[in-house]
Amino acid sequence: MKRVDLADADCGIAQAVGVLGDWWTFLLIRDIAGGVTRFDALQRALGMSRRALTERLGELVEAGVLHRRRYTDRPPRHDYLLTPKGEGLLPVLIALQEWGDRHVMGDGTLTATAGAESAESRRVHALVGRTLPENTRDFADGWTVLYCFPGAFVPGAQGYPPYWTEIPGAAGCTLESTTYAARADDFAAAGVRVRGVSTQRPDQLAAFAEHAGLPFPLVSDQDQRLAAGLLLPTFRAAGVDRLKRLTLLVDPAATIRAVQFPITDPAGSVDEMLRLVRERAQ
Repeated sequence: MKRVDLADADCGIAQAVGVLGDWWTFLLIRDIAGGVTRFDALQRALGMSRRALTERLGELVEAGVLHRRRYTDRPPRHDYLLTPKGEGLLPVLIALQEWGDRHVMGDGTLTATAGAESAESRRVHALVGRTLPENTRDFADGWTVLYCFPGAFVPGAQGYPPYWTEIPGAAGCTLESTTYAARADDFAAAGVRVRGVSTQRPDQLAAFAEHAGLPFPLVSDQDQRLAAGLLLPTFRAAGVDRLKRLTLLVDPAATIRAVQFPITDPAGSVDEMLRLVRERAQ
């Protein structure tokens, strides 16, 4: 599709649309962020014609959003990967997804959870058997429990966002973290590491981990690599996109083996995950 030069040269929105073009481009960025990086796989996933896909990939490479990495010489074949410029679009994907989940598929309610029969729940449970995208492999190390939470703060030093306790599902992050801390030895005995994940800043997470005496790290997904790569459910509070509460069990090959979502009992979910881990060990 031939691009049209937009007249408003000083408008960032107009110039961004000039690069991104149409909705196919957003779906391409979505799938590449999720680890679908080869031409044939993208063509199968999206159902685009080969000609249209070739044109769009070429335009995104030319715009500096993607770069090619050759994986075979005969015939020449490439992976299409996000550049730093392309990774800057991940928050845009998350914003589109959150708007669609909340206002198109939902009733517009601000919530940090979801119904068990919701599209968000189906999307999360479909992650079982999925491998973490290449650029998120550092989130897991061997068998790993990744518990994703909206936000945890040091009392008095870091205030909670306004009306935090009024958002369904938002409260309980401290309880969840301290319960995992209390069970850390049990997870370690089963050969499983525990890591908490939030979109908070690293310094906020480090301060909370020290305050709560957590024996495991809290990892920041501030750049939303994990959220966008796995299309994890999010909600927006106090100007920040936050992960809804969910837990992933990841194996040493970075494949997701179990998920918990929605989580209505933060402390109880820890005991349930420990049961799943022990069943795996047996």
